[in-house]
Amino acid sequence: MYKIAVMGDYDSIYGFAALGLDTFPVTFQEAGERLHQLAAEGYGIIYITEELAAQLKHDIARYEGQIIPAVIEIPGVSGNTGSGVRGVKKSVEQAVGSDILFSN
Repeated sequence: MYKIAVMGDYDSIYGFAALGLDTFPVTFQEAGERLHQLAAEGYGIIYITEELAAQLKHDIARYEGQIIPAVIEIPGVSGNTGSGVRGVKKSVEQAVGSDILFSN
């Protein structure tokens, strides 16, 4: 079974520890290295705050073509930028070939 990690600023991620997820509060300076470390340690899912993900586009792109780890953006305390929803929408469209949020 794969492990699940949550990366971001402390205020955004501390609640995930209560769910049994491994939390990793990081700064922008150490985030890229931590992301690669978690991937190497066999984490299957890595949740990352949208604000942090915006700074790590190049690092996250390294894992886009791989099944493991799945790097998924989540809103942080600074709010929802919509980036996470767009990423999930794109992944589902690729998987099923249809827009899941189609609106008339």
